Amino acid sequence: MLGGYRIEGRRAAEIAASVERGVGSGELEPGRLLPPVRELAGRLGVNPNTVAAAYRVLRERGVIETAGRRGSRVRPAPATTGRDHIRVEVPEGVRDVAGGNPDGSLLPELAPALAAAAARGDREPVLYGNPAVEPELARVARADLAAAGVPDGPLAVVSGSLDGIERVLTAHLKAGDTVAVEDPGWGRTLDLVPALGLRTAPVAVDDEGPLPDDVRGAVEGGARALIVTDRAQNPTGAALSARRARALRAVLRAHPETLLIEDDHGHGIVDLPLHPLAGATRHWAFVRSVAKAYGPDLRLAVLTGDEVTVDRVRGRQRLGPGWVSLLLQRTVVRLWEDGRPDTRAVAAEYGRRRESLIGALAERGVAAHGRSGMNVWVPVPDETGAVARLLHSGWAVAPGARFRLSAPPGIRITVSALRHGDTERLADAVAAALGPAPEPGYV
Repeated sequence: MLGGYRIEGRRAAEIAASVERGVGSGELEPGRLLPPVRELAGRLGVNPNTVAAAYRVLRERGVIETAGRRGSRVRPAPATTGRDHIRVEVPEGVRDVAGGNPDGSLLPELAPALAAAAARGDREPVLYGNPAVEPELARVARADLAAAGVPDGPLAVVSGSLDGIERVLTAHLKAGDTVAVEDPGWGRTLDLVPALGLRTAPVAVDDEGPLPDDVRGAVEGGARALIVTDRAQNPTGAALSARRARALRAVLRAHPETLLIEDDHGHGIVDLPLHPLAGATRHWAFVRSVAKAYGPDLRLAVLTGDEVTVDRVRGRQRLGPGWVSLLLQRTVVRLWEDGRPDTRAVAAEYGRRRESLIGALAERGVAAHGRSGMNVWVPVPDETGAVARLLHSGWAVAPGARFRLSAPPGIRITVSALRHGDTERLADAVAAALGPAPEPGYV
């Protein structure tokens, strides 16, 4: 049942840690059936309740799943390993269009803004007890959010989109609750949810965002929360249209106790308007990161929401890191004030590269999707074969398995690394790797 791996321990924590070590090392691979509670208890010489407690901890951590009489198994994507292992190692001489990073040449120079923020810090040192949110950042962010139609609400500053999503989920949900997630969707979110002891309910996505009927089915089926990417959806490039947003708001208004979390990580690199869902439910949060437009290492996102949600996020934050560095907050404010980078020009450039690749693929009979952002999603009949053939031809693309639960296979191509002349060569390689054109659509 366990191959050559031996689970050890006398206490529940020790048994759980032993299983996690096996999963982390790869000796207990995804799908591996674990011994029944009484069998393992007998082998270890402990009370069955001890093993049952260990299995419960492992379920809550997203390491294993239990299916009644069929027993407990290691999850297909255990939270201890995440999806980062589902990636392509890029050999020397191969072009990397898999990484998902912004184009460094489109990011602003940080030195002047950091120097100005540091000089202020020298004059007025930040000490314990300072406000957790820089007032000027709050003022500018609040004005931008209001202009985009996001309802008024208190503000918090968190360490990026995923940090904000995690804090909101833990502020409202308990282990075992279900979260509706986009499928395909952001791999980190698909890892985070089970790592928090929560269950995932996949919701299909098209170019305009999550499908309303799927969202309705998820919340009517018991999902207590919904996570939506407003624009630059990763990996498909979907963006909520006005029509889709109206339909989703109607679904959510019929289920007002659903926790709504919106991720606008594409702000600053997208030339499509925002159509927020915020306010359609009693508890909601809207997270806007600066990572894609200003640099991933700034680790900063603005979070707003209803008063209860933001108050809980702030309260838990005070008990942990306390605040996100005001040096970074003031750096971001300086970048905003200086208009660096020109986000309209950045969005237009990503749009040009994305649309150029989609057009070149279409000329070769290959359907692709990418309404916004820096990624293009290509449905494929054989994901592993397509990735391998493209790697052989000199292009490293991201396997769709990193972003899927039950959605059909695909590959993700990041256009930020593409330069003049690359598009035609890449499109030729993709067409050759796929052979006959796949059916259009990815739902």
